[in-house]
Amino acid sequence: MTAPDPDGLLAEQLLRLTRRVHRIQKRHLERRELGVTPAQSRLLRTLAHYGSPPRMADLAERLEVVPRAVTTLVDGLEANGKVRRVPDPANRRVIRIELTDDGRAALRELRAARRAAAEEILAPLGDEQRAVLGELLDTLIDGTVPSRCGDAPARPV
Repeated sequence: MTAPDPDGLLAEQLLRLTRRVHRIQKRHLERRELGVTPAQSRLLRTLAHYGSPPRMADLAERLEVVPRAVTTLVDGLEANGKVRRVPDPANRRVIRIELTDDGRAALRELRAARRAAAEEILAPLGDEQRAVLGELLDTLIDGTVPSRCGDAPARPV
């Protein structure tokens, strides 16, 4: 009999947690009846990070999808009044995508749904456990090993 693969077990746990997060977020979104799919939600969140309306190609690159996928998402969001296409002032052939007031309101609701989902997921953890989890997640996100000595810099994983 072979020994259990700890990395394989961790990978499975991460996948199960990710699926649970998506299910809970979806349930919280459905309660708010925003009429926004998870993919459209991601596009709205991405749009909010731009200082000025981006081009469709910029969105496709940031979302790591093909431009046609962005077109489909924008079409749906535009039909629901969450975004609008606007011509680039410097080049009329270029179309930019901007949030509408309804889109900004939807973003606020999306953030509230995500917070509610996070609260539900994290409910079993105490404050200390949450702090440790936050540090571990930062390490995984940043790809660096935290320093155990106050003066030694973190090193890349």
